[in-house]
Amino acid sequence: MATSVVSGLNSLSCISSFRNNKNTNVLLGRRRVLVFNLRRRGFYVSNVASDQKHKTKDSSSDEGFTMDVFQPDSTSVLSSIKYHAEFTPSFSPEKFELPKAYYATAESVRDMLIMNWNTTYDFYEKMNVKQAYYLSMEFLQGRALLNAIGNLGLTGPYADALTKLGYSLEDVARQEPDAALGNGGLGRLASCFLDSMATLNYPAWGYGLRYRYGLFKQLITKDGQEEVAENWLEMGNPWEIVRNDISYPVKFYGKVIEGADRRKEWVGGEDITAVAYDVPIPGYKTKTTINLRLWSTKLGAEAFDLRAFNDGNHAKAYEAQKKAEKICYILYPGDESLEGKTLRLKQQYTLCSASLQDIIARFEKRSGNAVNWDQFPEKVAVQMNDTHPTLCIPELLRILMDVKGLSWKQAWEITQRTVAYTNHTVLPEALEKWSFTLLRELLPRHVEIIAMIDEELLHTILAEYGTEDLDLLQEKLNQMRILDNVEIPSSVLELLIKSTENTVDVDKAEKQEEEEQQDEEGKDEETEAVKVETTKEEEETKVKKVKVEDPQAKIKRIFGPHPNRPQVVHMANLCVVSGHAVNGVAEIHSEIVKKEVFNEFYELWPEKFQNKTNGVTPRRWLSFCNPELSEIITKWTGSDAWLVNTEKLAELRKFADNEELQSEWRKAKRNNKMKIVSLIKETTGYVVSPDAMFDVQIKRIHEYKRQLLNIFGIVYRYKKMKEMSPEERKENFVPRVCLFGGKAFATYVQAKRIVKFITDVAATVNHDSEIGDLLKVVFVPDYNVSVAEVLIPGSELSQHISTAGMEASGTSNMKFSMNGCLLIGTLDGANVEIREEVGEDNFFLFGAQAHEIAGLRKDRAEGKFVPDPRFEEVKAFVRTGVFGPYNYEELMGSLEGNEGYGRADYFLVGKDFPDYIECQDLVDEAYRDQKKWTKMSILNTAGSSKFSSDRTIHQYARDIWRIEPVELP
Repeated sequence: MATSVVSGLNSLSCISSFRNNKNTNVLLGRRRVLVFNLRRRGFYVSNVASDQKHKTKDSSSDEGFTMDVFQPDSTSVLSSIKYHAEFTPSFSPEKFELPKAYYATAESVRDMLIMNWNTTYDFYEKMNVKQAYYLSMEFLQGRALLNAIGNLGLTGPYADALTKLGYSLEDVARQEPDAALGNGGLGRLASCFLDSMATLNYPAWGYGLRYRYGLFKQLITKDGQEEVAENWLEMGNPWEIVRNDISYPVKFYGKVIEGADRRKEWVGGEDITAVAYDVPIPGYKTKTTINLRLWSTKLGAEAFDLRAFNDGNHAKAYEAQKKAEKICYILYPGDESLEGKTLRLKQQYTLCSASLQDIIARFEKRSGNAVNWDQFPEKVAVQMNDTHPTLCIPELLRILMDVKGLSWKQAWEITQRTVAYTNHTVLPEALEKWSFTLLRELLPRHVEIIAMIDEELLHTILAEYGTEDLDLLQEKLNQMRILDNVEIPSSVLELLIKSTENTVDVDKAEKQEEEEQQDEEGKDEETEAVKVETTKEEEETKVKKVKVEDPQAKIKRIFGPHPNRPQVVHMANLCVVSGHAVNGVAEIHSEIVKKEVFNEFYELWPEKFQNKTNGVTPRRWLSFCNPELSEIITKWTGSDAWLVNTEKLAELRKFADNEELQSEWRKAKRNNKMKIVSLIKETTGYVVSPDAMFDVQIKRIHEYKRQLLNIFGIVYRYKKMKEMSPEERKENFVPRVCLFGGKAFATYVQAKRIVKFITDVAATVNHDSEIGDLLKVVFVPDYNVSVAEVLIPGSELSQHISTAGMEASGTSNMKFSMNGCLLIGTLDGANVEIREEVGEDNFFLFGAQAHEIAGLRKDRAEGKFVPDPRFEEVKAFVRTGVFGPYNYEELMGSLEGNEGYGRADYFLVGKDFPDYIECQDLVDEAYRDQKKWTKMSILNTAGSSKFSSDRTIHQYARDIWRIEPVELP
């Protein structure tokens, strides 16, 4: 097969001709493939390999563009793939194996994306539309091939073309590595949003960093999790387009000087260059193709020290280049060291600086010769996905003031109208705080600007709360200041001192009036008695005067920095103060944000706070990853309209009891389970039964997500099985395959202990012949989007069991529910809304609620908590060494005691454990009735209509960005 294909490829030829410098025709064999027609400043691109095309034309201006939009057949697709196999080679010419087939196919698809991208870009430029820019440190895209051809409506032609070349589309698609640009839900949400923006024709771009080695590739060994660098870029990335002509300088360190015009200038320091790499993002069945612009960092050749190299000092020769390049090496480098903290800050500033410079350059280009900066917020919306891009606030202000010459007042107003902030966490450690000293050293001008914002905030707080109650004022400043434990600005200090002096003057006047009154009353008294009394009063007054504190000293004592506390910059506070909108990502989370996390700000600016419940794209997370179930849904709802209008999924409710639908539904689920069986065998070597219930928890490994509660439940189940006869086991327990997946951050020791514990339990249980297929435990290594696309369609029970009030939203719960998987979980994050939509009877609920958590922790600290005997039984069982020789005392100890860091069961595993295992009994009971279970599964899919990212993006566009869809002609 390979020889015949290569022979065909070698027979191809490429002929170029130029006609009067106006037309260029590129020929592929006898078939004309691409035509570039230069018309004044406009152009069009057409693929005429197929006659199946139609033409759209912008007739409003000769300066516009014309594009031939075509729907290729398998023959034209085949020609395109062959062309790229020969003329865009990433592999040697003598072979046409799967990797080469993938790259040629991807490059073929990319041609069409570039055509659409160019058209979209030109149209936005011409129309000068308002555009949203989504800044995120993560974009967890997954594989792009199937998603791209699915959105383009070309799955059939590409499958046919590859069949003619001897390969299946599925096998070719599996050659693609996942783009290592993200870690968890934050990044996947960003990618779902880009898909929805393009599908809904919203003018929007994403901005991120191009990580060379990703977060890490996870290996599971006998020692638990091990990390190695991702290799996703080693063979190149066919989806990206390097824009060598789009680069921006990014500066660190240096100093700030003031010019004769009093304009500040940031000089000296360390300079690097950020270069743009574009990844086209196609919409579903629309010509709109938006952009994900990723930044890579480098230095020019002049930075290479040739003299040092020739002297043999090779490390010194390329030291500067390596320092620049390493900024984009790793996602979230460990920040235990000063070097790690510095690198993280450099990453965040690089994203913000390069992106803002690019956004401003595009605004100026669209404005032409008449740049009106007051119109900037009318043309630009910047969304900060969590606090990582916070530095875009002082960076925008710096450019507007220092480079463009705007006043502070004007720049501040523009910035506040432009930026908005999405909060993704209530965990204190995740609300970023940076060392004031480090930030001042790395970004001296930005710290000056942040201090100006902090000063504005302080004046607002003083105006709101006054200066009468200094204790209240101190409390508000401690909670709301951006610069924590940093000197109060002089303008604020003067107001506080003045108010204190006024208070002292009033006190003195009142005392003087009281003394005069006492003198009048004592005139009739005997002279000696008056003298004695006066002497006493004078002595008391002297004492009082000694006790009166100097107002300035008093204010500095109350509000001045404490020498034993660190000076930090609260990035979340900076976001809330500077942005015009702050949103949570689920209804319960947004309430916690308003009532707890940012309550003081909410009381000050209630109009800023909104809820935008997360969503997921139904194209990738149902249609493309679960085609068999999608066909069933389309059949029973009457059309595939649900792909862009998930409200149509609700129509499944009226068929939930239909036996024909239930039969088809179970068959699809079974086929998806078989794919999981193959994945488990391939990645772990374990063999599991598809007849068992597939029970899955896949998400980042973190104590608050409580994988520990899940594995403790499994240990309890295993122990009870071991205490029963084979007949009793079969009668009491439904067979289960319990699957885990997720990465523990490399320096998060306790999370890595949990991974190790899960794998040790798996090694014991899976080799226990007495238990057999009644219970299997599997940790799927290196969990990513592609793994999720296999696990989610075949799962039957999914665990979302975080400590209530700690999960902002979650999106995997939405994906599972959309695919007909039942959920067991707490009332946390989006679980609350999912349960409302799918129905309380179709959701397995347990555990303490968010409003109870603080009281439960208080009870624990006071020694009032009494653990359930079953929980103690599990811990004792683990300590017997049944799961191997590893010492789990630190892990067990975190669940014990009443106080102390890493102890006292902060995440309430022990409190919720009895409720959890009793709820699991209800799961077993429901699963035994497959008719009932299937109905519940159908109702979960029907109830997921609310959780499309399309719906979420409509809300962002309407309420925060204030942009309109722009459909290309």
